[in-house]
Amino acid sequence: MKDFETDVLEQYHIEVKGTRKTRGAILCDTDRGMLLLKELTFSEKRVPLLYKLCHQLEEKGYGLVDTIVPNKEGEYVTSAPDQTKYILKRWYGGRECDVRNEEELCSATANLAYLHNLMAGADVLEEGTVVREHDLKEEYQRHNRELRKVRTFIRNKVGKGEFELLYLKEFEEQHALGEAVVRKLETDHYETLRQKSKTEHTWIHGDYNYHNVLMTYRGVATTNFEHFREDIQMADFYYFLRKVMEKCQWNERIGNMLLEAYDKGKTISREELDYLAVRLAYPEKFWKVANSYYHSNKAWIPEKSVEKLQISIAQTEKKNQFLKDLFSFHL
Repeated sequence: MKDFETDVLEQYHIEVKGTRKTRGAILCDTDRGMLLLKELTFSEKRVPLLYKLCHQLEEKGYGLVDTIVPNKEGEYVTSAPDQTKYILKRWYGGRECDVRNEEELCSATANLAYLHNLMAGADVLEEGTVVREHDLKEEYQRHNRELRKVRTFIRNKVGKGEFELLYLKEFEEQHALGEAVVRKLETDHYETLRQKSKTEHTWIHGDYNYHNVLMTYRGVATTNFEHFREDIQMADFYYFLRKVMEKCQWNERIGNMLLEAYDKGKTISREELDYLAVRLAYPEKFWKVANSYYHSNKAWIPEKSVEKLQISIAQTEKKNQFLKDLFSFHL
């Protein structure tokens, strides 16, 4: 072990048998099972709330979460000699959910529905805590402004390459989709669902994708709850479904299969289905590529960026057909 690992791990009531590097963290084999030492990358104020959420899930019978392990002082955050802060979490032997394995995708979806049932009404916040509300309309309005900002920048650029020319060619259609989604949110059930989530205190994982779902011999483990928040729970399913469908070329059979898997565990209301369709309709991938371009070194555009833009455009028609066939939805 390196000195900093030893210094940090010695502050815990554990016997370390061995360590190895994994993605951005240190995997530890200990007398208390597998643990993960990870640098703190989010607000320290959220750490006790994260512990409380995961601990409550354990108390409700969901044991496969990466609950933070307190150190010898009972603290959830531990500092190295250089004052870098770390958390130690429970971890599980297994592998990430395989997006090409339909059975695993269904298991991950059913797992999300189960989690949502357990997280509904969770008592996480301390009395008097002010929660920053997430407003999807504001988020999409900001994204639309950023799309226009990128267009203005490219128009004023003297030398336009393949990326810039393609962006200008497709901007009107993609931006129109974004504006239509905002109008739909203003007239649809979004505000009703949003108020309901506040009243019922429904919590979401906040980053539920196949990287954070582990297939273990004990069952499905869910990790990395760092982005948890109080919100419409269908936001989690939207994110998972979109990521999978982008990988699967918007295959309708797979999309329908995942919808059925979630609905079997937690019934999807008509309002939630409309919310899901509206979110899927937004040109998220197009915006993401454009935003990355704008904040990068624009003097040299990687070929990969051009490819990502092309894919986002090519998948728009397939996505719209998916929405029409499975949701009877159109903007």
